[in-house]
Amino acid sequence: MPTKMHYDFRKLKPGYQSLNWLLFFLFLNLSVWAQPTSVPANVVDQVIAVVGNEVVLLSDLEAQTQQMMSQTNLRGDELRCRVIDQLLLNKLLLHHAEVDSVTVSEDQVEQKINQNMAYYIQQVGSVEKLEQYYGKTLAELKDEFKPIIRDQLLIQQMQSKLTSSITASPADVKHFFDAIPEDSLPLINAEMEYAQVLLKVPFSNDSKRAAREQLDALRQRIVNGEDFNTLAILYSQDKESAKQGGELGFVNRGDLVPEFEAVAFKLSNTTDVSPIVESPFGFHIIQLIERRGERINCRHILIRAQVQPEDVTNTQTKADSIATAIRSGNLSFEDASLKYSDDKDTKNNGGLVMNPATGSTRFESEMMEPLVLFQLDKLQVGEITNPIYATTREGDQIYRIIKLKSRTLPHRLNIRDDYQRLQELAQADKQNRTLEQWRNKKKGITYIRIADEIRSCENLKDWLPKTP
Repeated sequence: MPTKMHYDFRKLKPGYQSLNWLLFFLFLNLSVWAQPTSVPANVVDQVIAVVGNEVVLLSDLEAQTQQMMSQTNLRGDELRCRVIDQLLLNKLLLHHAEVDSVTVSEDQVEQKINQNMAYYIQQVGSVEKLEQYYGKTLAELKDEFKPIIRDQLLIQQMQSKLTSSITASPADVKHFFDAIPEDSLPLINAEMEYAQVLLKVPFSNDSKRAAREQLDALRQRIVNGEDFNTLAILYSQDKESAKQGGELGFVNRGDLVPEFEAVAFKLSNTTDVSPIVESPFGFHIIQLIERRGERINCRHILIRAQVQPEDVTNTQTKADSIATAIRSGNLSFEDASLKYSDDKDTKNNGGLVMNPATGSTRFESEMMEPLVLFQLDKLQVGEITNPIYATTREGDQIYRIIKLKSRTLPHRLNIRDDYQRLQELAQADKQNRTLEQWRNKKKGITYIRIADEIRSCENLKDWLPKTP
C-alpha cells in the first residue's frame, strides 16, 4: 500500500459516491496485477465473463483474489466482487486498446519483465531461491509473465491515453478535501523528506592495475588448462555466484549490465575465455556454458580493485570541505548535489531521495535505512549532517552528506501539511471520474457476458444490460 490512509468513502458527500469501486484500487500497488501467482489446485478453470474479445477465467479471479488478500483487509464475497469488477474494467480497457490500435513494443515488455524479476530476486535473495519458491525456472517464469506484463502495459497505455492530460488545480484540491467528512479524515504517520550528496571513494590507477593483473593471471591459468569453475570458487569476489563456480544461470538480453552483456553474448565456444571486461562492479572474465536462442548461461570471475587508505582520506576531506561550504552559505545543497554527487538518481533533483515503495519523497521511519534515520533524528529541518561513511551492497565505500528537508508529526490529514498528497488524490479522483465516464459509454457498445454464478455481486449490476 502506498500510504496508510484508510477512508470510508461511503460517507463522502454526494458526488463522490461513484468513486467507491475505483478508489479501492487507488492505494494498491499496480504491480499486484503482474505478480506470479498460484491458482489453488482444486480450481477447475472456466470462463466467468466475456468483455469484447477478452475473457475472464475463474483462475484469474482466484489467483488475483488470493494475491489481493495481502493488500487489503477485505475478505470473502466483498473482496471477490471487487476483484471481479477490476478484472472486467481491465478487460474492457484491453479490448478497446486493440480497437484503438494501442500497442506496446517487445522491448517495453522485456524491460518490465526484467525489472520485475530483479525485484523478486532481490526480495527472496537469489535466482535459485526464486525458482525453488515457484517450482519453475527463471525462463519459465519469464515466459509466464510475458502475456501478463503485455496486458498490464496495454492497460496502462490505454488509461494514460484517457487520463494523462488531467490535472488537479488548487480549487480541485480544496473541493476534494472539503468533501471528506471530518470524522473520516485519516491519521497520517510521522514522515520525513531528505536529500543527499553522495561521494564514492575512487579506485586509484595502481589498484585498478593490480586487479587487472590478478585477473589476467587467473585467465592465463584457465587458458593453460585449469578449471574455470574451481578458480571461480576460490578467487571470485562475486560471493553469490562463486558458490556455483561463477555460474549466473540463464539470462536474456537486458538482464546484465551493458559492458558485461556486450561481451558475454558474443561468446560462441564453451571453451573460450573472454578478454578482461570492466563494469561498475569491477573486472570480469567470462566463459559461455550454454546458449539457447537469445538466452545464455555463463560463468564469470570478478576481481574488484581495492580502495587505498589515502583514497578514503582524500574523499573524506573533500566531503568535509563540501559540508563546510554548504554550512557557510558559499554553496547551496542543490548546487553541491549537481556538481559533486556520484548518485545519478538524485544529483539532478537537488539530491532529493525518492521512496521506492511509494514513488513519493516522503518516508515513514520504518521505511528508512536505520543509519539514515538515526542521523536525521538529530537534525532540525534545513540542517545537514557531517559526512557519513558507509559501504554499499555492491561493496563501494562512500561518504554521504544528508539534509533534512521536512518533518511532520502524526496528524489528521489537512491541506497545509498534506497538499502534495491531496493533490495526487484529487488528480486521481478526476482521472477516475473520466475513466468511469468512459467505462459507462463503452460498456453500452461492447459485448459483455457475465456468468450467472457471479451476478450476485451488487457492484456488477452496472455491467449488466438494463432490463426494460
